[in-house]
Amino acid sequence: MDAVIENLPTYFEGFRMTLLLLVVSGVSALILGTIIAAMRISPVGSLRVFATVYTELVRNTPLTLVLFFCAIILPYLGSRLDYVTAALIGLSVYTSPFVAEALRSGINGVPIGQAEAARSVGLGFGQTVSLVVMPQAFRMTIPPLINVFIALTKNTSVAGGFFVFELFAATRELANANGNAVIAILLGAATLYLVITIPLGVLAAQLERKWVVQR
Repeated sequence: MDAVIENLPTYFEGFRMTLLLLVVSGVSALILGTIIAAMRISPVGSLRVFATVYTELVRNTPLTLVLFFCAIILPYLGSRLDYVTAALIGLSVYTSPFVAEALRSGINGVPIGQAEAARSVGLGFGQTVSLVVMPQAFRMTIPPLINVFIALTKNTSVAGGFFVFELFAATRELANANGNAVIAILLGAATLYLVITIPLGVLAAQLERKWVVQR
């Protein structure tokens, strides 16, 4: 454990970047996924087709390829994004269809009569979705949404292969420098990941008890 204690500053540097990737890309994916989910139920056929193609294409593309495109291909095409920004974009795009599918399952669980009632009193599609459908969909999909963010926490480690010094990259550097304490180094990294994922799981359970709409 001495190797872990001696290298805490390096751990925390990587941990801070992992948290940054999680928070920024998580919020971005939530916003983008909500828009995609709304497009999936839009009365405009072209929007439904675009959202469906986007969801199926991105969801079935490996994250490594998405980050490779953002970090390597985009600069080759003239983009001047730094690697952290490229990783944030890649993680946001990759996570958004999973958010959209979780929300779509919640939307399907909202009784159709409520949307019809909202339309009957003069609410438009956007108002019906934002004021009636989405609030209930979010409540019903809290556990799967939290699971998406837990998966995102682990997916941030892929950014370590694209020049971003997050927790996985820090662990790899420490393991290479402390070959006689590899197990302790890996356990230290695993503990820091658990510091994020376990509270997320607890939060999911608490919110589920408090907010989930009974079907």
